[in-house]
Amino acid sequence: MDATDKAIVNRLQQGFPICAAPYRRVADELGIAEADLLSRLQALLADGVLSRFGPMYHAEQMGGALSLAALKVPEARFDEVADIVNAFPEVAHNYARNHVLNMWFVLATEQPEQVADVIAEIERRTGLVVYNMPKINEYFVGLQLEA
Repeated sequence: MDATDKAIVNRLQQGFPICAAPYRRVADELGIAEADLLSRLQALLADGVLSRFGPMYHAEQMGGALSLAALKVPEARFDEVADIVNAFPEVAHNYARNHVLNMWFVLATEQPEQVADVIAEIERRTGLVVYNMPKINEYFVGLQLEA
């Protein structure tokens, strides 16, 4: 990533303008051409620097549910289990942790009862227990990662 790529990542974490030409507005703010912004975003996604670029939805306000879940995965099976878990469209993101529960992921479902169904299917496919940790309280942290 060069300085322009870093500026793009940092700027887009602050929000995306809602207007007729949002990419042009962001490009103008960054002092680059809209086509350059779009090609750089495509390259960042294709290279895996960004895993996704899109809106964040509040699942509960849309009638759905979110839940944090974890697995205790034998190291020899970590990649295999990650592939299984990541194949579920309800898995928003999945990451390794240095903990006895070494794989953590977030489920986002269209309906609250789907969380249990997805967990049961992950358990069936992996043969492992899924530890479900549904949200009790919500806090806005305003996380922004500096590129």
